[in-house]
Amino acid sequence: MASEYGAPSGSRYVDQRHFVVAESLSGLRGPVRGVVTLDRWLDWSGDSTYDLDDAGDLQLMYQTVLNQAGSAADLNRWLHGPTLRHLWPSLWLPARLRALWLARFPELATPPQALAG
Repeated sequence: MASEYGAPSGSRYVDQRHFVVAESLSGLRGPVRGVVTLDRWLDWSGDSTYDLDDAGDLQLMYQTVLNQAGSAADLNRWLHGPTLRHLWPSLWLPARLRALWLARFPELATPPQALAG
């Protein structure tokens, strides 16, 4: 049974939430080094500055962008394809978001080091 807002009774927010998936990994050409400040619509925490040379900051920034992007332009501006591929196994993401990305880019499921061998 649907509520007055259209969501099925008992459904979770994460199941209804809209996530954006990139058109291509090669189109992700965001910064890879230095300090960046995300747009407020992506990170409204009060400290939206990330040092991409710090592994923890880099991972947190990628998780934030993947979770909050409202458009492919957000993804293309802030994410970098090869870096995303490297970080993918360690990113903490909602299961549905991860599944949407893997449906479009199954190669993300292959650890980058496996490709080098």
